[in-house]
Amino acid sequence: MILPPSHPQRLELNDEVHARPPEALAAPLRLTYLALLTDPARRDESYEAICDLARRSAIPPPLPGASHASTDFGPFRLKWERHTEFSRIMVITPGADAADPFASPAIDALPPDWVQALPGRLLVATHLALLPAGETDPDRLAARLFAGNGLIGGTMSGGAARVFTDFRIHGGFSRILVEDIRTTPRQAGRLIQRLLEIDTYRMLALLALPLARDLGAPITASERKLVEITEALVTARSADEPELLDSLTRLAAETESREARTLYRFSAAEAYDALVQRRIAELREGRMEGMQTLQEFMERRLAPAMNTCRAMATRQDALSRRVARATQLLSTRVDLTREQQNQVVLANMDRRAQLQLRLQETVEGLSVAAITYYIVGLVAYVAKGLKASGLHLDVDLVTGIAIPVVAVAVALAIRQFRHVMTKRTTFLTPPMGR
Repeated sequence: MILPPSHPQRLELNDEVHARPPEALAAPLRLTYLALLTDPARRDESYEAICDLARRSAIPPPLPGASHASTDFGPFRLKWERHTEFSRIMVITPGADAADPFASPAIDALPPDWVQALPGRLLVATHLALLPAGETDPDRLAARLFAGNGLIGGTMSGGAARVFTDFRIHGGFSRILVEDIRTTPRQAGRLIQRLLEIDTYRMLALLALPLARDLGAPITASERKLVEITEALVTARSADEPELLDSLTRLAAETESREARTLYRFSAAEAYDALVQRRIAELREGRMEGMQTLQEFMERRLAPAMNTCRAMATRQDALSRRVARATQLLSTRVDLTREQQNQVVLANMDRRAQLQLRLQETVEGLSVAAITYYIVGLVAYVAKGLKASGLHLDVDLVTGIAIPVVAVAVALAIRQFRHVMTKRTTFLTPPMGR
């Protein structure tokens, strides 16, 4: 069967649902997990670091352009993933001391200089131990492995495992203890991946909280400035409008600039918070007496932070829309004032044109009289000359008859000249709008 040509990204899109599969994990083991924020412009440095580690161990590096890899280095297994704004590394070593599974962490299997040179800024560092089911007293477990802190967790996957953590940092790393009751390796791998993703996405979502706190003062100042401008609009005169419009334009620019800087972080926080809630739902938690569940902990600690971020994002968006409305209102008012000023200017121009027309008509009348005077004088000289040559003429009569004739002729000539010039000017003037 010959099929039509395939879309160039068909295989890539089909395999996307199989990307980054969870590891198959079986107790006992130790695991260290790192999540590092990376500059999007330097995302390839994470891939180059994995290739460097592969060259040190004389094993094949990941394929060029890869965004994830799972490689067996012999003493340990390393899983690497590259995401939009962070990369994560998980190193797994077999075996764990039940008395203190965090005493010899998996990261000790990596070269210290390689770990120190990893690109990015460390956001999450976690030691996780997967052990067979053992001690179930949260108080004794907390005293032995979690510095006496209150534990968070419970049964997971319908009772197939138990999870204990305190979401605190011990010597640079947080700790998670997973007790395997009856999980399969794939089930344990999915459970551990979800736990680590919850911790990672929780921290990524909380990146917006300091930003939301810092925005409080400038947004309050902008809101106060907007109130002052809108109140001034009520009693402002037309002479005050340019200054008010300049202040409002500056306020709009500051608001838009601030929103542009923070929009991505707030939107990302929403997305990461949704991922946290989804991963918690997938855990199928069960309660253990004396401990908070992960769901309860996130509702009491993460939810208020996310509500603060949402409130600040909503407040900022509302301020932007209010500034836009005030700017539109003031612009409309300025346009009306300008229209009124234009009407006054046009009325003044019309009055000046009428005065010029009247002056022109007066000048034309004077011109007719002057030209008539000179022409009639010439006619009188001609009549006197003819009379002197012997022709019987009454010079005064001829002069008197010539006056109205010459006056009418001169007036008609001037009128015809004005008509011709008006037509020529109209022809040379382009129509409006071109």
